[in-house]
Amino acid sequence: MSDSQEHPDVAEELPKAKVKIRRWIFPVVWVVPVIAAIVAGYVVYDRVREFGPRITIRFKDGSGVKIGQTPIKYRGVPIGEVKAVELSEDQRHVLVKARLRRSAASIAREGSVFWIVRPEVGIGGNITGLGTVISGPEIDVLPGTGKAKSEFIGLDVPPVALDRKGLKIVLRSSRLGSLKRNSPVYYRGIEVGAAQDTQLSTNATTVDIHVFIKQRYANLVRSSSKFWNVSGVDVSIGLLRGMEINMESLRSLVAGGTAFATPNDPKAQRAKDGTVFQLYDKPQKEWLEWTPAIPIPPES
Repeated sequence: MSDSQEHPDVAEELPKAKVKIRRWIFPVVWVVPVIAAIVAGYVVYDRVREFGPRITIRFKDGSGVKIGQTPIKYRGVPIGEVKAVELSEDQRHVLVKARLRRSAASIAREGSVFWIVRPEVGIGGNITGLGTVISGPEIDVLPGTGKAKSEFIGLDVPPVALDRKGLKIVLRSSRLGSLKRNSPVYYRGIEVGAAQDTQLSTNATTVDIHVFIKQRYANLVRSSSKFWNVSGVDVSIGLLRGMEINMESLRSLVAGGTAFATPNDPKAQRAKDGTVFQLYDKPQKEWLEWTPAIPIPPES
């Protein structure tokens, strides 16, 4: 017989082990810091997720461009931000280094054009870039369609034609007169284009005025078209007809301008980009009588 059988009360009196379950108690004081860390991590992740390619734009003058403040915009929508501004190694240019947003990564392509928007008094007293008086300059862009690229050369002035579709021709004259960038181009009194740039010819004997004709009106310019200067006021006095005053518009009086006419010649071919036309001081009477029927597409 065992001891437990001989002494049954002894087995009943043996102590029982008590198991305590340890619970991990998170201090309440850490709740706020942890939540803050999670929120901060999400904000950083969301910010990094928006990052796109880095680009460098070379300008001749970087006045007003500030790190972290100057935006890059397309159609008025911010698509990037300036991250650094420094001089080039030869100290002749300003290198603006920027970061585009991921959604605007396709902007960093060959053919994209960048320029700095500042307040500017244009032709006829029109003021452009007025919104930058308070906010400071901004960098605008006209996207290209080429291969991916990270380095660009910025324009000194904004392009006249934001729509690249159109006709680019050259008017050649012995003198510039009052013509300048943005001077209008007229056809029958309707503004159909503008001067983009003016410069001396390669041998400095003439002046070349680079003109942009809007796509809708490009078909009006033919190889036989004639261009003349309409800047200022043309006054003629006759004994029978009295005094005649010819002026294309008030705008051409202030900023200069050119006009052209096209003869009714079915053999005349449509002008191509780069075609050079002679710019005359005055039109001949027969030019003003030309009335060719040339189809014009509807305005889009």
